[in-house]
Amino acid sequence: MRYVRLDTPKPLSKIGLGTWQFGSREWGYGPDYERLAADIVRRAVELGVTVFDTAELYGFGRSERILGAALAGDRDKVTVATKIFPVLPVASVVQQRAVASAARLGVTSIDLYQVHQPNPVVADQTTMRGMRALQDVGLVGEVGVSNYSLRRWQVAEAALGRRVLSNQVRYSMLDRRPEEDLLPYAAQAGRVVIAYSPLAQGFLSGRYDAHHPPTGAVRRANPYFLPENLERGRTLIDTLRQVAAAHDATPSQIALAYVLRHPNVVAIPGASSVEQMERNAAAAEIDLTEDEYAALMNSARAFRPVTGLAAVPKLIRSRVRT
Repeated sequence: MRYVRLDTPKPLSKIGLGTWQFGSREWGYGPDYERLAADIVRRAVELGVTVFDTAELYGFGRSERILGAALAGDRDKVTVATKIFPVLPVASVVQQRAVASAARLGVTSIDLYQVHQPNPVVADQTTMRGMRALQDVGLVGEVGVSNYSLRRWQVAEAALGRRVLSNQVRYSMLDRRPEEDLLPYAAQAGRVVIAYSPLAQGFLSGRYDAHHPPTGAVRRANPYFLPENLERGRTLIDTLRQVAAAHDATPSQIALAYVLRHPNVVAIPGASSVEQMERNAAAAEIDLTEDEYAALMNSARAFRPVTGLAAVPKLIRSRVRT
């Protein structure tokens, strides 16, 4: 396993584990998944994974409970990260919700406490006042944000008066906007971009095509998985397969290696099995050549999916058919 080179209390592994699916029925992993989740977490720790991300919103607290129980014997080795959903993120509420998350996780201190998304009404000044109080009493180690623009990330840091270590954003070969400003800022300031959905919810795995779309509710609601977009993505998937063959790897591993190429990125793919966790962890060891990276970049840029308002009627028709 490789790690981000930053002065953090615990090393941050380049591959982490995202646990949105823990306790969330919409992923359709079946009733035995909660037991399997503990096996996945234990194997991740064995492989050197140190970043485990959850949120109070995931499974309405069940993800935190499952993850906390699975990490019971390894808390001193890992960074446990969770998120507050900012319905009313004033200082007092931030403090109350952190206490509740810590209790569900079974920890005395949350290593990384993140604001799940920016609140359009409540300013970060009051939210960060609560975060600062949590740090002062030792209930929170590092503070992070999620889905923040660069400017709002910097505003939040100024309000905290300390570093806001991380910004967790959607980043993959299909969602490359963080490359414009967030990644350069992270490198310059010594911060971390945490990439969620680094496989675009499995689009980049090569498992799906126009004739074999996904069945789970989460993926079926994602316009990337429209038959038209799956067809349009064939060239990109073919490029992933070609690079994968050169490394005796899978397309998913190459897609992860793409986002991990930046030194200040941690990717947090989910895993539905121990084997998938092992494959994800192995992706941290893949070094793409300049030519391979350029080929992947060019294929990603050439992909033109139907998204936004144009995708809505197609999604509705797709759901009616299924």
